[in-house]
Amino acid sequence: MLKNINPLQTFYMSVKTRSKKIRFYRNVHLHLNKQAKVECKNRFEFGIQYPNEIYLPTQLVMKQDSYLLVQGDFAIFTGARISIDRHAKLVLGSGYIGSNLRLCCFEAIEIGYDVAISEHVTIRDSDNHKLNSNQKISSPIKIGDRVWIGMNVTILKGVTIGNGAVIAAGSVVNRDIPPKTLAAGVPAIVKKHDVTWEK
Repeated sequence: MLKNINPLQTFYMSVKTRSKKIRFYRNVHLHLNKQAKVECKNRFEFGIQYPNEIYLPTQLVMKQDSYLLVQGDFAIFTGARISIDRHAKLVLGSGYIGSNLRLCCFEAIEIGYDVAISEHVTIRDSDNHKLNSNQKISSPIKIGDRVWIGMNVTILKGVTIGNGAVIAAGSVVNRDIPPKTLAAGVPAIVKKHDVTWEK
């Protein structure tokens, strides 16, 4: 798991965050504002390459006064593009996210414990534009514990996904999803209740 680490880059990240629990893999692009804060309570691995597969460009951008909190062991695979805007907060519990993540945090995104998030997932807490003058542009996203999110899912602003929920591949989540339900579709709606899943 730890081969292909660039020692200089790992050292750089350790100095910036004052944490030796963070491991950034080779060719990860980092842009951390001097006022950005990273707090890692356990192990955080970013830019992991799948065995025998091509490495994809990976980046983390943290702007002024942004905050990243990693609470448990969390792994994010290659191809991720994460941007945390000014004064925004990203909280990661534990689990993993597959390759080609697109995560844009303009206000607040919280991901719970023991999550399984597949490839090509987009998580975005802002529209960045208004359709009318009364619409709020950004609103926090909360993903609960033991949530399973399938590939090519898009999660939009203001959404809460309850503990134990499953989001089917290709879904667009623009409303709250109750705990222990299976949701699917564009937009995603509940298809089944009282679901359980195993890794």
